[in-house]
Amino acid sequence: MGDRVSTGGGALGAPGSRIGSYTIERKLGEGGMGSVYLARSRGGRAVAVKVARSELAADPVFRERFLAEVAAARAVGGFHTAPVVDADPDAPTPWLATAYVPGPTLAEFLHARGPMDERALRALGAGLAEALEAIHRCGLVHRDLKPGNIIMADDGPRVLDFGIARAVESTRLTATGHAFGTPGFLAPEQATGDEVTGAADVFALGSILVAAAGGSPFGGGTPMGMMYRTVHEPANLDAVPDGVRHVAAACLAKEPERRPTTDQLLDWFEAPAERTEGSGEPGPGPGPG
Repeated sequence: MGDRVSTGGGALGAPGSRIGSYTIERKLGEGGMGSVYLARSRGGRAVAVKVARSELAADPVFRERFLAEVAAARAVGGFHTAPVVDADPDAPTPWLATAYVPGPTLAEFLHARGPMDERALRALGAGLAEALEAIHRCGLVHRDLKPGNIIMADDGPRVLDFGIARAVESTRLTATGHAFGTPGFLAPEQATGDEVTGAADVFALGSILVAAAGGSPFGGGTPMGMMYRTVHEPANLDAVPDGVRHVAAACLAKEPERRPTTDQLLDWFEAPAERTEGSGEPGPGPGPG
C-alpha cells in the first residue's frame, strides 16, 4: 500500500500537495468515489488519484469493501482498462491511484463529434467487451459503466473506476436505500435490488451502444421514470445502425441469463462487418458472473 495522505503544507488536493507519494498537479473532476486529481509519481509518471469523500471515509463498511475491491482490481489486466498502481484504504482519507490515460471521456467525445457510425460502434463494443472480460475474470463487476467513465484513448476505449463501484454501492444503499448506478445504463436487476452479476455490465454496454449511436434507450425525464422503463419497457433502438441493432438488443434483454457473454460479444465484433442478423451473432446465453 502507499504512504498516508500528506498535504505537503497545502490543502488536500491543492496543486503541489501530496497524496501518498504523489504530487498533485490539478483536479480532473468528480467521480462516484469523490475527487479525481492528476498527479505525478516521484519518478515523473502521470497517475489519476481518486480520493474518497468524507462520508465514505467515515464508513467502516466502505473501507472493508474498498480494501477487497482494490485487491481484486490490482489483478485486472487487458488492453482496455486503466490499471490500478497504488492505493491506501487505511489512510485517514482513502485513495486509489490508476495509470493516467489522456483523452476525452466517451460523453465528451460524442458531444464534440456526434453519433458514431457502425464501424466505430463495432470498435467501441469490442474494446468494452474486452475490458469487461478482464474485469469479470478477476471476480469484479463494474456496476456503473457509462460514457462518463470511459476514456477514448488513442489505442481504443479504456474503462475507469472498475475497482470501487461495489464499495461505494454499499454506503449509498445504506444511506439512501436507492439503487447504485446511472439511470439509462443500470440494469433492471439493479433497479429492483436483485443480485447483480457481470450481466449487468453487458446491459450497460448495450445502453452505451445506443447512446453512442445518438439514441437514448429508455428516454429522458426523471431518474425514477427512466428506471421504470428500464424494468418494464423495451429499449428504443431506432438510432442504432441495422448491423449493430441485434447485438444491442441482445445486451438489453431484461433477464440477465438471456444476455450474451463478453466472449460471445467479442466473437461477433471481430466478425466481418457484412455479417447480418441470423449468421452467427451472439444470442441469449448465460451472463458472465
